[in-house]
Amino acid sequence: MFRYAQGDVSAFESLYQKYKGGLYRYFVRQIGDLQLAEDLYQETWSRVIKAAVRYESSAKFTTWLYRIAHNLLVDHIRAVKPVDLFSDVFSEEHDADSFLSNNTESPDTQLIEDAKAKLLKHCIALLPSVQKEALLLNMEGGFTASGIAEVVGSTLEAAKSRIRYANQGLKACVMNKWQEVENAR
Repeated sequence: MFRYAQGDVSAFESLYQKYKGGLYRYFVRQIGDLQLAEDLYQETWSRVIKAAVRYESSAKFTTWLYRIAHNLLVDHIRAVKPVDLFSDVFSEEHDADSFLSNNTESPDTQLIEDAKAKLLKHCIALLPSVQKEALLLNMEGGFTASGIAEVVGSTLEAAKSRIRYANQGLKACVMNKWQEVENAR
């Protein structure tokens, strides 16, 4: 980031290439709307560009980047509070992974993997928003609990609790769905 602030455009390209996938998925999985996710994603990078000359390394670049993303998401949610933007189902055409991956698996394997992915996405979407965000920052961004606390502006204990409850909620959701399938047989 310091190199970019000094005019090295290739440094920005390097940052963009490294973080584009995880950041984009963070927005898509938080709000489930591809167009809105794209808008917030682009606005995040726009703010990174605008803030380059003022960037200070008081935190890791990823923490700073996701803090910008988190703030944009919070601002957007506050602006449209009456509307619930957190979808509970991702359809195939709205799946960020379909844009970011290239699968060459057999149809049977692909079918099983698609079913697992849909179940996981469904269960993630059912989590309370603060748990979902903590989980996605951990899974997609590779943030630790202390990094998550810094990004979202919470205490370390709150971040740990959110991750723990998110994992418990996911496990319970997956087990319930599995039980439903078993009982249907």
